[in-house]
Amino acid sequence: MLDDVVDFLICPVCGDGLSLGDRVLRCSQGHAFDVARQGYVSLLTGSQSPGTADSTAMVAAREAFLGAGHFDPLAEAVAGACRTDVKVIADAGAGTGHYLSRALDRIPGTVGIALDVSKHAIRRAARAHPRLGAVVADVWRPLPLGDRTVDVVLNVFAPRNGAEFARVLRDDGALVVVTPTARHLAPLVERLGLLSVDESKERRVAESLGGHFVEAGQSVHEFEMALGHEAVEAVVGMGPSAWHTAPEDMRRKIMELPKTSYVTASFRMSTFKHLF
Repeated sequence: MLDDVVDFLICPVCGDGLSLGDRVLRCSQGHAFDVARQGYVSLLTGSQSPGTADSTAMVAAREAFLGAGHFDPLAEAVAGACRTDVKVIADAGAGTGHYLSRALDRIPGTVGIALDVSKHAIRRAARAHPRLGAVVADVWRPLPLGDRTVDVVLNVFAPRNGAEFARVLRDDGALVVVTPTARHLAPLVERLGLLSVDESKERRVAESLGGHFVEAGQSVHEFEMALGHEAVEAVVGMGPSAWHTAPEDMRRKIMELPKTSYVTASFRMSTFKHLF
């Protein structure tokens, strides 16, 4: 709920703190942001373009796939990377709030802030957990969070803004970044012509955080999934390949697969600390 996290939010126009009134967030300078009936708020300003945000179809595919438990081992690993004494977790590029809500389940009393540029995703995140506040915000822009207000920043398959992550994290805070490895979704990548993860992904992650963070730990999480046609369509539809392939063409390719496909899920999870 927004009332759990409003003390950590700032006005995207002037940087003042925000207070929650009757379905509105307002700062001392009079800037106001309406709270949607679904419980989320957009803190994008008029000068900000939402860029490439997940569509309704992509969000529905993600909710279906994650809700079926296919990535549960990863969700548990992400939750386990958060210390149990933290008070505030922010998820930058939170999508439907799946990973953040799993962390909140594990740590009683902790509150979470879901940030995503897609209002379709944030609408779902707003109901993902009772201690979660959902905010439409662009990770590439200044985040609507106060300085040193967050104990953990989660960044799961999302853009990285090293300078802003460093600004909002407390001095002893942690940044948890999850990216797919080159083995992710094998053999579907080859069979369906999906976008693949390039070999320089790990280097580019480090470069995007360089000057602000130092890596404190890394682990690879890999497991096999048994996916039917519907699940394959969902995992394709929720990822970047959805932007590059006509749905009807992809559906035809999927129907040519065996009834059950054994697919590798492979992720790299890195924990970063402030570089002082």
